[in-house]
Amino acid sequence: MKKISRGRRGNLLSNILVGAMAAGGAIGLQSVPAYGAEEMEEVTVSGLRGKPRTVTDSAVPVDVFSAAALDTVSYTDMNDILQTLVPSFNVSRQPISDGGTFIRPLSLRDLPSHHTLVLVNGKRRHRAALVSIGGSGTQGPDVATIPASAIQSIEVLRDGASAQYGSDAIAGVINFNLKNNTEGGSLTVNGGQFGESDGSDITVQGNIGFPLGETGFLSISGEVANQDFTERAEQYCESWFCLDPNNPRFDPTAGYADFVLGRPNATDARLDGLQQAFPGGISSASVEGENVMPWGTPNSEAVRLFYNAGIDLSDAVELYSFGSYSASKADGGFFYRYPGNGTIEDLRLEDGSLYSPLEKFPGGFTPRFEGEVTDISIASGVKGVTESGLGWDVSLRYGSNEISYRLFNTINPSLGPDSPTDFRPGDLTNEELQFQADFYQDLELGGVPAVLAFGVSYLDETYIITASSQVESYAPGPFASSDPFGFCNAGTATAAGMAVITAGSTLDCANSDDPVFTAVGVGSNGFPGFSPAFSEDYSRDSYALYGDLSADVTEDLFLQAALRYEDYSDFGSEVVGKLATLYRFNDSFAIRGSVGTGFRAPTPGQQGTTNVSTRLPDGFPVATGLFPASGDVAAALGAAPLQPETSTNYTIGLTADFAEVSVTLDFYRIDIDDRFFSITTRDVSTDPTAGTAFDNFTALDNAGVVGANTIGGVFYFTNAFDSSSQGLDLVATMPVEWGNGQSTQLTASMNYNKSTVESDASAFLGVEEVYDFENQAPNFRGIFTASHHFNGAFSMVARASYFGESDDSDDSGSTFTGFQTFDSVVFFDLEASYQFTEFLSVNAGGRNLFDAYPDQIDRSVNDNDYCCGRLYSSGSFVPWQGSYFFMGLNASF
Repeated sequence: MKKISRGRRGNLLSNILVGAMAAGGAIGLQSVPAYGAEEMEEVTVSGLRGKPRTVTDSAVPVDVFSAAALDTVSYTDMNDILQTLVPSFNVSRQPISDGGTFIRPLSLRDLPSHHTLVLVNGKRRHRAALVSIGGSGTQGPDVATIPASAIQSIEVLRDGASAQYGSDAIAGVINFNLKNNTEGGSLTVNGGQFGESDGSDITVQGNIGFPLGETGFLSISGEVANQDFTERAEQYCESWFCLDPNNPRFDPTAGYADFVLGRPNATDARLDGLQQAFPGGISSASVEGENVMPWGTPNSEAVRLFYNAGIDLSDAVELYSFGSYSASKADGGFFYRYPGNGTIEDLRLEDGSLYSPLEKFPGGFTPRFEGEVTDISIASGVKGVTESGLGWDVSLRYGSNEISYRLFNTINPSLGPDSPTDFRPGDLTNEELQFQADFYQDLELGGVPAVLAFGVSYLDETYIITASSQVESYAPGPFASSDPFGFCNAGTATAAGMAVITAGSTLDCANSDDPVFTAVGVGSNGFPGFSPAFSEDYSRDSYALYGDLSADVTEDLFLQAALRYEDYSDFGSEVVGKLATLYRFNDSFAIRGSVGTGFRAPTPGQQGTTNVSTRLPDGFPVATGLFPASGDVAAALGAAPLQPETSTNYTIGLTADFAEVSVTLDFYRIDIDDRFFSITTRDVSTDPTAGTAFDNFTALDNAGVVGANTIGGVFYFTNAFDSSSQGLDLVATMPVEWGNGQSTQLTASMNYNKSTVESDASAFLGVEEVYDFENQAPNFRGIFTASHHFNGAFSMVARASYFGESDDSDDSGSTFTGFQTFDSVVFFDLEASYQFTEFLSVNAGGRNLFDAYPDQIDRSVNDNDYCCGRLYSSGSFVPWQGSYFFMGLNASF
């Protein structure tokens, strides 16, 4: 019987990382012992099954990072750690983006998270429940649930691997290998604050290992984190409402000036009182911050636990299990609600008197959105090797991610004075259950050594929209429609109207502006609750068969071929394939390349998500509805059933190893047909003369959408266009020995990427959306790191992160007129560490030491896209929080 190496535990068949970890960078590996490892090999493979290979011997581009490399990054959020290390990986901070505030979607090679496969110990990581509203509608795993303390190594495959791992591996694969120590552990405490004296945070992480019998291990890791919000904003000041009299945009002749200045208009005692009280209420309009919209990072807190366990049942069979639990909570603001914005309006009550939400919120209000995210996963299996050398791995995996929403500091406008100010809009849940069996066998084909890998997978997925238990969060109140109490008829008062007039009401049925005719929005304003009509389960199952054959045809030539058959209960079946090769000219130089196809079915969440929220399709906040493409509402608006995306990946690269320097250069192109994307928001109007906008209202109303008369825009997801993403990755490492006991490790990683629309998208997207898709993200990123070890216990890490230029269009019409260019920016980080004893060390440093910021928004050019107190492009993945300083204490035992 063949004995399983401890170094292969948890990831035998995927071979993302087999054996040892790589230290100090992406390539040019220096092996370091794994905790409790009985054997160690300097081998790593991503996207290949079978024979392990070193990074520069791999036929596909791979980045490998050890736990030591993660320790050189001051971030504790795994999203930010990866962005710091991998230039083609990016994540943005989205302060006003519904669930995107709590679960930040990642991108690899400028493709959304649903195009990147995330693995833990070689097993698929379940998706988060969040479907991003608008744009690419991304739904992928939440890697922030994975604490750095649990990680032994990370591999990032920058190449399509759908034929080997599944439909969502179009951009690449990220695999997290968990620690497998049988003893010892670590404890770290890190804290810091931004240079603006806000955003204080503290993170406590730990790991401990235990033996299980004589041949097993149990490694437990945890994290507790807490961060305060940041604010990078100016006071709300727009042409339609301005709170800052000193801002040039403030108009002292506008109607809102009476409110802002607390100036009574001397015509209505009630209105005079509201206006005079308004300035005193502005400071409390937002739950947080000095401005009514405090753009920045949210308040957040999290507790996360991971375990990894395994035990040898015999010399050739191992039982393993790993899993996680994460509970996090965060809150952020929405757009400010000011008098006269359609939400804060005078309403005529049943007794004929007037009511304004300013009676609840004297200075207007900014809804506060909170999300509690619970993430659970468990995977267990048995693997081994038979007498004949057949390797096998049979596993079962379950994963669940649930978001429970809360919305407070807001109202259901249609309920008038009876509205609560705190709501529970409902829950979103994504569940996955997967059975997988993988096998591999060494072969001899005509005297050529080869490896055959094959397997089968069954996956059941469910996306659940749970209706709110609080009816007030979605129910229409009396003020959702005009004249709810029947006071008027054709401009004259009815008997009911005459009764309230006799009692002293100012009701004037002949005046179309009388508050009796005002209709306001339905549901908790900012994020209406999920009603039973739009709450259901979306489920599907799928199965896959794959085969993978790789061989060293000669000492210099490696070839690989893979096929995968996938069948979905909702989108049919498809066969995808991949070819990869590496040819080594000599010991120093090699050329490599691959070509592969992919097939991605929209997730159940992408098919079923529904939402009504405040968006800015033309710069002005309006209630906007998103409806499932397969539902009656979107169908009435012209939506067609969703189709799968298909893709083709091409990569060609060079690798070089000479002296101590290692370099890889890889060119790539990723073509995606029938790209999943949201259409440009379409106007909705109750005005019969508004053309298509009125047609959209009629469609919503006929489809039974409650409050359709208060919705100003509508959109849905569709297969909008074909796209191409192409670019290059350059990674180079060089160790320097100074001859006096000191050493430096130099690493340079660079990515250039350009995404383009390759088909006519005019039926779905406006010129602005097309332009921003192609230009809004910086094309170039570079990361340059120097890690220096002095004599003894002192070491330092210096890093420069470069973000290239980008453009942002401000067009909302059918023709292109202009854009703002955001200049490149460089952030410099510096960290020092001192090892007091073998078991105790401290570290301190600064991120963005020179307090660099990206360009501020030019309101003369970009007034339309960036309103409401924003100083920076809030959705950009270029950091815009300024300098950050930190200190940490690290103990090992």
